[in-house]
Amino acid sequence: MRNAIARFLEAAVLILMAALAVVVVLGVGFRKFGAALVWYDEVASVLLAWLTYYGAALAALRRAHIGVPTLLDALSPRVRVPIVVLSEALVVGFFAIIAWAGWRVIMILAGTSLISLPWVSAQLTQSVIPIGAVLFIVARLLSFPTVLERARRPGRLAPIGDEAHEEAA
Repeated sequence: MRNAIARFLEAAVLILMAALAVVVVLGVGFRKFGAALVWYDEVASVLLAWLTYYGAALAALRRAHIGVPTLLDALSPRVRVPIVVLSEALVVGFFAIIAWAGWRVIMILAGTSLISLPWVSAQLTQSVIPIGAVLFIVARLLSFPTVLERARRPGRLAPIGDEAHEEAA
């Protein structure tokens, strides 16, 4: 399941990056020739937000967010494991709150639309908040068993996907 989610998130991030690049190039090109697109800024902002949320979920699955692993590396597994479990609970709890708040935002936006594209629902554009938060939670939970197993071992905590460390271990 972890690989399927990874492939989905990778594809989503690539598609969103390509779409954002196309929209930006079109926006700049049309503006250069004096025919600015009225929807460019709004669509680019939405695509960037979606790219951020889906990219964050992909980084969570790979455990690639900024951290300070040397602090955990200095601890014994007996102390490290409870800290890893607590930090995981805090992160998942935070994103559960984000998902709930995002859902509330979607309900509030019922019947509204984008300014420049009135046929595009604001609920659709903002749906990335709860969807992205849930994807982040799923990604963290899917990668947690590996992190927990590594926390139980003495020595350095290697990031997920660090094949050089896995072969040495």
